[in-house]
Amino acid sequence: MGPGPPDRQPAQISRRYSDFERLHRNLQRQFRGPMAAIAFPRKRLRRNFTAETIARRSRAFEQFLSHLQAVPELRHAPDLQDFFLLPELRRAQSLTCTGLYREALALWANAWQLQAQLGTHSGPDRPLLTLAGLAVCHQELEDPGEARACCEKALQLLGDKRLHPFLAPFLEAHIRLSWRLGLDKRQSEAQLQALQEAGLTPTPPPSLKELLIKEVLD
Repeated sequence: MGPGPPDRQPAQISRRYSDFERLHRNLQRQFRGPMAAIAFPRKRLRRNFTAETIARRSRAFEQFLSHLQAVPELRHAPDLQDFFLLPELRRAQSLTCTGLYREALALWANAWQLQAQLGTHSGPDRPLLTLAGLAVCHQELEDPGEARACCEKALQLLGDKRLHPFLAPFLEAHIRLSWRLGLDKRQSEAQLQALQEAGLTPTPPPSLKELLIKEVLD
């Protein structure tokens, strides 16, 4: 659930026992001291799939993740961020690239919610990648208003990072969507023109969808 208004919808993910084991091993290898005090739920050899065992293990994993989140050194660990986000982002990217926009939109939205709920830095470009995915899917599903709102959020995050590869594609998308909606696009046009005149982006810049297809998530 994370912090925030009580009516906020929780983000949801599904992970296997082996995913938790891999996370535990990786964190133990990197953070031997902090991990020494955190218990990991063990597998039972018998009666492993009874309702009672599953419920007990579920509560144990909730405690395990809560303990990880309570330690700042672990909470910001890339492996923990990858555990929460990477499978969703990869699946959303794959669905977007194959044109399954409605299915992809649900995953991008969940990933965005998850990043907000975790309240931690999930990597410098993952929020931008998520907003690009949301913008592309909303646009393809004929919702230009939501697509433009995603572009505006991304441009706020980017600020004055003129060399960032996401900047020109978001500006180009914002201009096109603003034109479609009859909204002011002059500031974005001026920014994009300045980038092109400085030789910082090609004319025309790559689209957000092209950016998503080329982005390697690792």
